[in-house]
Amino acid sequence: MTEPTSTTVETQSTTLINETAPRQSFVARFQRWEWLLVALIVLVVVLNSQLSPFFLDARNLSRTSSDFMEMGLMMLPMVFIIITGGIDLSVASNLGMSAAFMGVLFMAGVPIWLAALAGLLLGSLGGLLNGVLIAKVKLPALVVTLGTFAFYRGVAYVLLGDQAARGYPPAFTYIGQGKLPGTLIPFSVALFVVLAIVFGLVLHKTTFGRRLYAIGNNEKAANYSGVPVDRIKIIIYTLSGFMAGLAALVLAARFGSTRPDIGNGLELAVITAVVLGGVDINGGIGTMVGAVLSLLLIGLLRFGMGLLN
Repeated sequence: MTEPTSTTVETQSTTLINETAPRQSFVARFQRWEWLLVALIVLVVVLNSQLSPFFLDARNLSRTSSDFMEMGLMMLPMVFIIITGGIDLSVASNLGMSAAFMGVLFMAGVPIWLAALAGLLLGSLGGLLNGVLIAKVKLPALVVTLGTFAFYRGVAYVLLGDQAARGYPPAFTYIGQGKLPGTLIPFSVALFVVLAIVFGLVLHKTTFGRRLYAIGNNEKAANYSGVPVDRIKIIIYTLSGFMAGLAALVLAARFGSTRPDIGNGLELAVITAVVLGGVDINGGIGTMVGAVLSLLLIGLLRFGMGLLN
């Protein structure tokens, strides 16, 4: 008797889940965590619009929406990582390292887009290092990323010291400050929306996404079923590094300069947004929609409190 292949096992498991899962009633759909977030967003909007006449001003909303897009960019791959039961505490430090490297190259005379590409590459390599140490060396994600959290920020300080890189050209600062032609929509917001849709489709509509949930639910069972657990972990941590590098470009462009402490502390905000969005910190549960709604809620709360102060 032939032994079932990994593809057969995965297909049978998926079929079994689909056949045994109860159909959600209309009421059950509205009991989802995402709908609670929607209700909270509506409540925040109503309360803040009553407390401040400037809350619903289109220009104010446009300006504040771009203020947390770098957090949103790093949040997208963090959803993947936490769903698998992992965590990445080094994202903000990786952002700082990538931005500092780009700034040093630019001050040395390297064209800004080549310097930006180098920053993206360094961020990706930082994520790759995390992934290899976690997947191949079998070190705990918390330990690895706590170590690289300190190391990457240290590299940023070594690169820039106590100085700041500035003088970025308008074509570059447009990434963080510009708006789509004829609209009040910041370019960074449009970039985030497009990437959020892509990440959401990958998570919820592809085999890769289903494998992330499988790893988070039971890593050993997923491995025995033929899921390439190590390879997937390396991919998602490298992706996290790439998105940290992209967030570095957006944040540096928005500020118009780069300091070694850029993005300091954002890692906790990113993880908070993911967990508040309904992604289980233990893995296996969560949606991209919930994480995006959580980001929106946090952004509106910050904006409202800022107006009141």
